[in-house]
Amino acid sequence: MQTVAAVGSLTAAALRLNLTQSALSHQLRDIEERLGTALFLRRNRRMIATPAGQRLIASAAKVLSELDRTETEVRDMANERQGLLRVATECYTCYHWLPAVLQDFRRTAPGVDVRIEVDATRKPMAALLDGTLDLAIMTSTARDRRLATTPLFRDEMLAIVPATHRLARKPFVRPSDLAGETLFMYVTSDESYVYEKLLHPAGVQLTWKQVQLTEAILELVRGGMGMTILARWVVQPYLQSRALCGVRLGPSPFLRAWTAVVPRPLAKTDYVIEFLRLVGTHAPVARTEVTSRPVLRPVRAAG
Repeated sequence: MQTVAAVGSLTAAALRLNLTQSALSHQLRDIEERLGTALFLRRNRRMIATPAGQRLIASAAKVLSELDRTETEVRDMANERQGLLRVATECYTCYHWLPAVLQDFRRTAPGVDVRIEVDATRKPMAALLDGTLDLAIMTSTARDRRLATTPLFRDEMLAIVPATHRLARKPFVRPSDLAGETLFMYVTSDESYVYEKLLHPAGVQLTWKQVQLTEAILELVRGGMGMTILARWVVQPYLQSRALCGVRLGPSPFLRAWTAVVPRPLAKTDYVIEFLRLVGTHAPVARTEVTSRPVLRPVRAAG
C-alpha cells in the first residue's frame, strides 16, 4: 500500500515490488474486502488513498519502523552488542559536554552502540514517540503516558551583554528591561524556553535573531550588536575574562530544569540507568540533582 500511494499507480508499484499487476491488484482487493472499505480511489489515472487508506498506511509505517528497530537490535545481539541508544538534547549547548559522557559510557557499557541524533534536537518529543529516538535530555515537560522522566539538573540562565551596555551594572534585570533589545538565540521564539517562560508572559517586544553557533552569538554580543540569554556555564570563560557581563534575570536565579525522557520500556534497562548516572557526573553545573533510577511518575496523556 505504501508503494501504491507513493507512485500513484498499480502498474508502477508492481514493477517496483517485482510483482505482476494482477497479483498486486488481487492483494489490494483482498485487503479491502476484509476491511469492508475502499482504500484507494482512481482520479486522473492516479491511485489516491482514501482516509481509511491513509490511516492504514500511517499505521503500517509505525509497525515497519518498529520491525526495523527490532531487527537492528537482534542483529546487534548476535554481534554481542547489548543494545542501541539513540540520544538527543533539546539545546545545542548540551552537545558541548555530551562527548565526555559518551567517552565514559563506551568504557562502562562497551556493548551498547550510542548514536547522537542531532536532527531530533528541535523536536525530541516527536522523535521519542515515533520510535526514532531512545533518550532525550530536555527542558520541555513530557506529558505522555508512554514516556518516563528522570530529573537531572538545573542551570541558571543569565542576560549576557557587553561591558558597556546599559544593563551591565544592574544587580538583576526584569523582563521589561529587555524591551526593544536585539536578542540572539539558537532557536526561533516559538521553540524557546526563555520566550515561553520569561518573555512571552511579560509581553516583552524585542527583535529576535536566530544564530545556531554559540561562539558566533557571543562574538556578536561582544561586538555590541545585541544581547543573548544563555546558561551561566556556557559563558563562564567570557565572564571570568570580563569580555562580557552576565546579569541575573530577576531578584532570584532564573533556573532551567533538565530531565531525561525515555520510552517506558527502556526506563529500567541497565545501560539507560548507567548513561544517566554519567550525565550527572559530567553535567556542567556546580550542583546536580541526579536520581539513581528513572522516575516512572504518572503523567497526564497529551491533549
